[in-house]
Amino acid sequence: MPLRDIVIAVIVLGVGLHALRRAWIGVLLWTWVSTMNPHRYTWGILSTAPVAAFAAGVTLLGLVLTKERRSPFIGLPVVIFAFFVGWMTLSWLMSRDVSEDYWTWSRSAKIYLMIFVTLALIYTKEHIMAFAWVLIGSLAILGAKGGFFTLITLGNHRVWGPPDSFIEGNNEFALALIMIIPLVYFLQLQVTRKVWRHALSMVMLLCAASAFGSYSRGALIAIVAMGAVFWWRSPKKGEVAIFILLVAIAMVPMFPEQWWARMDTISDYQEDGSAMGRINAWGVAWEVAKHKFFGSGMSYQHPEYFILYGEYEAIVRAAHSIYFQILGNHGFIGLFLFLLLWITTYRDAGWLMKNARSEPHTLWAAQLGAMAQVSLVGYAVGGAFLSLGYYDLPYNIMALVVMSKKWVTSKAWQNEGASHKL
Repeated sequence: MPLRDIVIAVIVLGVGLHALRRAWIGVLLWTWVSTMNPHRYTWGILSTAPVAAFAAGVTLLGLVLTKERRSPFIGLPVVIFAFFVGWMTLSWLMSRDVSEDYWTWSRSAKIYLMIFVTLALIYTKEHIMAFAWVLIGSLAILGAKGGFFTLITLGNHRVWGPPDSFIEGNNEFALALIMIIPLVYFLQLQVTRKVWRHALSMVMLLCAASAFGSYSRGALIAIVAMGAVFWWRSPKKGEVAIFILLVAIAMVPMFPEQWWARMDTISDYQEDGSAMGRINAWGVAWEVAKHKFFGSGMSYQHPEYFILYGEYEAIVRAAHSIYFQILGNHGFIGLFLFLLLWITTYRDAGWLMKNARSEPHTLWAAQLGAMAQVSLVGYAVGGAFLSLGYYDLPYNIMALVVMSKKWVTSKAWQNEGASHKL
């Protein structure tokens, strides 16, 4: 077995066994495996082994064995999330072919189950910060790797995400990195040593380079929108302005002609077959939702719908939009719940930013709320062009926000020790 396989297997097995005694450690293992997909970068038997299932299994067993758990329903976004999951399941059961959609429903249901488990087991500041470091670091490492590749190849090759994951595609991976950049900045605000601060600055730059190197047009729009909110929400607007300027100066001139040619198609979308195909798919999603109260299930990509409702073509295409994906799959009620989930999460993040900054013990939560809002703006804008309605990163951000708000409102710092800083 290759050395990389052995190292990852030892980590997964060791942490998994530890999770049986301290169940919240299992959440960290699951988050690392499901977010970074480290086993997909191995070459031996581990690359196809059910590593995620093992991580979920030991975490669920630890949940049963431990007494250190709480109800996961700790905020309005969680209640709305539960209703969305229920509606998604009902929509799947009312679909044209339940068995055909089972795999997609099962994959999403497992992710959502683990979100509820996370909410039940992560409740102290130590837990929340460890969860944040694992979640953010798992993607930041991949982003730094991709950014380094972009720099050494001068942007002549696209950057791709973890194999067999939600973000395997270049566009999806770019959006994930755009969402993670403000969260890396949140981590930077928590550290005190200059070496860590400089290292995290470099990670943010490399993640931005990787996002640009994906050749994603949606990512370019999202990063502009997110950059504006990032600057507005940051407590250090001067430093952030310099950071954004450095990214523009360093990254934009280096990209080759084919990168610029692809970005130019944003303004000429009528002549772009891919863009018009997306618009056609959006129209089909609208018509499916109009005619089917529960939507089409876990996918509305069926030939008969595109033949019946397609305005420009009858070719079956993915939604390429979180909004139209959810609309076509789960109807108007599903879309309403989906939007309400993110609106209330954004509102709770704003509550943290406003109400947690007055106390030194809770300042970190205010900083998290501000950067979570920036990240959600990236998801809202970039997601308009990608089928990532079931992707777990935004749901984990929701969990971070509601867990932090619960920690603040319960004044948990009065019973916890001093925070740990690097």
